[in-house]
Amino acid sequence: MSSHSLKGKVAVVAGGGKNLGGMISRAFAREGAKVLVHYNTDASCQEAEDTVKAIQEMGGEAFAYQGDLTKPANIRTMFARAKERFGAVDIAVNSVGKVLRKPILETTEEEFDAVLAANAKVAYFFIQEAGRHLSDDGKLITILSSLLAAFTDGYSTYAGGKAAAEHYTRAAAKEFTPRGISVNAVAPGPMDTPFFYGQETPERVAFHKSQALKGQLTRVEDIVPIVTFLATDGWWMSGQTLFANGAYATR
Repeated sequence: MSSHSLKGKVAVVAGGGKNLGGMISRAFAREGAKVLVHYNTDASCQEAEDTVKAIQEMGGEAFAYQGDLTKPANIRTMFARAKERFGAVDIAVNSVGKVLRKPILETTEEEFDAVLAANAKVAYFFIQEAGRHLSDDGKLITILSSLLAAFTDGYSTYAGGKAAAEHYTRAAAKEFTPRGISVNAVAPGPMDTPFFYGQETPERVAFHKSQALKGQLTRVEDIVPIVTFLATDGWWMSGQTLFANGAYATR
């Protein structure tokens, strides 16, 4: 049993209904945490409800919260709801992201604003609100991307927004240190989820696979234990970005 267990802790997982976020929500619940499962739109409602149901069926406590987190008021409400329901917030994980693969010369202002809002603005105000609500010795984790270290084309807005979020993570780690709150980021490689495939051609998918161990994309199930570690025994780590990508990229 971990000396820094999740039993009895309360977690807010932004984007917690599906893909990586959904698996994090379920993993935390298996370890005894109570979970607020956030989702964005009606289209992802069923997946969030399925995640909540799965947690409840394993004997855990969870509820779903819908909100467009590019509007900071919804982030404030989300943390307030978690505290109203469970009494505290001990762990905050932001897995929200919006990807666009498009050349700089073809990117519109509207596309730039939408991608930066999801990847940078949400990250900033999520960190801000987590800093206001996390209990002392809390854990704050942001999901970034290994494209921060990759020299590639097409992802200027996505990687640029994640780069800003990485800086916010480091700044918060210093600012929240007096309260014992650890602040870290995990940067997976291209993940084997619909989030990735919708942006790429089969040829480019094959190339991305060829750059990592065993010729495979990053698997969601290999990232979840790293996030769980940062929320438990990895408490002493702070201000770090963990690149988890099977040698896809490093720095």
